[in-house]
Amino acid sequence: MEMNKQITRRTFHQAAAMTTAATGLGVKEVYGTKLLERDQPYRLNYIVSSAMYGEFALKDILPEVRKTGAYAIDIWCRVHGNQREQIDEMGVEAFQQLLKKHQVELGVSTRYPLGPFGLQEEMKWLKSLQGKIVLCGTRGPSEPEGAEAKSAVKAFLEQMKPHVARAEELGITIALENHDRQLLYHPDALKYFAEFNRSKHLGIALAFHHLHKWEEQIPQLCRDLCPKHVPFIYFQEHSEGIRTKASKEIEMQQMPGFGGGLDYRPIVKALKDVDYQGFVEIFMHPVPRGIPILPTVTEVTAAINKSRAYIERCLTLA
Repeated sequence: MEMNKQITRRTFHQAAAMTTAATGLGVKEVYGTKLLERDQPYRLNYIVSSAMYGEFALKDILPEVRKTGAYAIDIWCRVHGNQREQIDEMGVEAFQQLLKKHQVELGVSTRYPLGPFGLQEEMKWLKSLQGKIVLCGTRGPSEPEGAEAKSAVKAFLEQMKPHVARAEELGITIALENHDRQLLYHPDALKYFAEFNRSKHLGIALAFHHLHKWEEQIPQLCRDLCPKHVPFIYFQEHSEGIRTKASKEIEMQQMPGFGGGLDYRPIVKALKDVDYQGFVEIFMHPVPRGIPILPTVTEVTAAINKSRAYIERCLTLA
């Protein structure tokens, strides 16, 4: 216990971020005690999506990560980006050297094309790079609710058992998005997932933009689901520019602080209250997919930081 009192701020945040990202556990479970608020003010654990930069080269993206207040990168594949393919082309060792050069960790591999039952090889690859989370969608009925959601979530979790067992062996967490047109879309399904899920290596990638029909429920869902069942959160809003071509102003409203309607103040308060230490990712989808959200790397980073500044202002009020 005496050692815990002597943990420095820097050491604490580094250890907490790494351990929490890998396990989904809160700071209390890492150290067995919570440091005093005056010593350790609450901080969000930001991660950067490579897809925000379209198909820019990793050598140009990785230097930007630390500029956004993050230490980790979320690697995307086509059609949203091509950085996963870039790594295959350059080789693991070259990628490791780039990470080391820019003091960045591999936090997440987002692999929607593989689906939840096709992650075995990706989890091995992620483990080889000391990655934390593999992220994808679900399988099953589209947007079930009520009793249908209960039975469908139970059946899906049964199907996931061998994949979760492998994730547990490797120390990897599988995060499943509450995507529209999929199993975990409705809040009912999210609640049943939390009720029936038994593994800390399986969780939800909580996407606020897919909860736009239930925005008033988001803070309470954060309290109910986090941190135990949510290793990853998208800070993204719903916008008419999310799937159809719109003005850049409207498209950018997916990002916090760009004029969308979602109030993040009660959300970050809920995250602070539960001491959420999982990854949070400022994100949006451009139209068409695969292009950077803005023309240059510098402009993309500035947009992420504008959103982060808004989130941090909300946090000061929490």
